[in-house]
Amino acid sequence: MNRLTRILAVTALATSSLGAMAAPVTYAFDTVHSRVTFYVSHFGYSNSVGEFKLGDGTLSFDADSWAASQVDVTIPAQSLDLGDARWNAHVQSADFLDVAKSPEIRFVSRRVEKLAGSKGRLYGDLTIKGVTRPVVLELRLNNAGEHPIRKTPAVGFTATTTVRRSDFGVAAYLPTVGDELDVRIEIEAFVPKA
Repeated sequence: MNRLTRILAVTALATSSLGAMAAPVTYAFDTVHSRVTFYVSHFGYSNSVGEFKLGDGTLSFDADSWAASQVDVTIPAQSLDLGDARWNAHVQSADFLDVAKSPEIRFVSRRVEKLAGSKGRLYGDLTIKGVTRPVVLELRLNNAGEHPIRKTPAVGFTATTTVRRSDFGVAAYLPTVGDELDVRIEIEAFVPKA
């Protein structure tokens, strides 16, 4: 085999290997089974529980190379539920989230780090009330495979982090209402049928 033939053979092999490598799969969020829940101190007596629904966005995940994965998601600020209509309205007001001026919360990933087993870290930028700050989420892959009902590929994640609301200009009633929010995110996503 002459030198040119060997070069062409190696190039063809490398190209076919690259083509065989898995690529990230793009999923749509299952907004019925996905939530953002947070806990915040209320005068030191309890940790009040709040919840947001997910809005638009996509999740691109590569099970073989987490570093190639990405997420971009918006959260409608008016979806806030604290278990009381008056308290919901107050937190959506200009005192806190100012939903009229900033109707969406947004998270955009910068990188994903694979750790041991099904664990990882998700680094990204969180925007609340027009202020963007970096956040790091502890990530766990709960499941990946064919969804038993939809019959398309699906994934599920749990992510946790802690954010300070004052970092985003949401400082009303500090320190009696806590600054730190412990956040838990449950995500289920699927590949839509063509």
